[in-house]
Amino acid sequence: MAVALGPFGWWRRWRRRLSAREVSRMLLLLLLLGSGQGPRQVGAGQTFEYLKREHSLSKPYQGVGTSSSSLWNLMGNAMVMTQYIRLTPDMQSKQGALWNRVPCFLRDWELQVHFRIHGQGKKNLHGDGLAIWYTKDRMQPGPVFGNMDKFVGLGVFVDTYPNEEKQQERVFPYVSAMVNNGSLSYDHERDGRPTELGGCTAIVRNLHYDTFLVIRYVKRHLTIMMDIDGKHEWRDCIEVPGVRLPRGYYFGTSSITGDLSDNHDVISLKLFELTVERTPEEEKLHRDVFLPSVDNMKLPEMTAPLPPLSGLALFLIVFFSLVFSVFAIVIGIILYNKWQDQSRKRFY
Repeated sequence: MAVALGPFGWWRRWRRRLSAREVSRMLLLLLLLGSGQGPRQVGAGQTFEYLKREHSLSKPYQGVGTSSSSLWNLMGNAMVMTQYIRLTPDMQSKQGALWNRVPCFLRDWELQVHFRIHGQGKKNLHGDGLAIWYTKDRMQPGPVFGNMDKFVGLGVFVDTYPNEEKQQERVFPYVSAMVNNGSLSYDHERDGRPTELGGCTAIVRNLHYDTFLVIRYVKRHLTIMMDIDGKHEWRDCIEVPGVRLPRGYYFGTSSITGDLSDNHDVISLKLFELTVERTPEEEKLHRDVFLPSVDNMKLPEMTAPLPPLSGLALFLIVFFSLVFSVFAIVIGIILYNKWQDQSRKRFY
């Protein structure tokens, strides 16, 4: 006579034939597949992506900006809301930023940014936009969309207000990118045109559907794409080969308002590690660099600053300087006395 095993009876019978280690491996695999955190193939090539939680942010934003154990810091007027993090409110003269506390040492990566820009301003009476950063320094307020000028690293700007009145060839909002080794200033009066790597128009204000931006850095190749049409499709915006970015920099996003304003909201930041096959020749060509640069683009040369002296080194320098000074004074006194003795002998 057949015995009903119930909905989980098959699992109990099968589990008897498996070892404890095999059962634990199967459960771990099911958890990874169920949570969506396993590797995922990207494109037709041998490229896989892995979500890096230490560099990612999504709802709920527990402890962000308030807990010492949080992986993200808030700065300025940025505030945590239930459904988003507001970098700046729709008010004049505000600036805010959100920075990851963990430096990124990935060689190839992709950052997906879910954001929203909206406000009461009509036509061109709104501003100024937001920026996404991968830079050496973090939590440094300044005039470039709320971050410091002459930064070191990569900046991607979603500029919503045209400062250059005479230009008519581009439509705002406008997305552009800039690589800096610390020697260049962002030209606000010309909307960053002298130093931009490329750009595209992106109508992102006051939309009723989600807007996304993705920054992909693979094999020294920088690609920026947008999903702003409500079709869940990526649209090419910027593509630049030969971009050399050091590892160990920080991800962040910032915004600023002046006489004009907007709400600048970030819903999520998701960083994926991309695993890419490389030939031995590519491994030789893609060694680590110490300053950002772009092939075929001349940047003013910058030397790495000298590390600050330790307390012991400073003490030794002061100590030996004093010893040398005392020694020089003693030698001077001895020579002076000998000169006086010789003068007296000549006199007598």
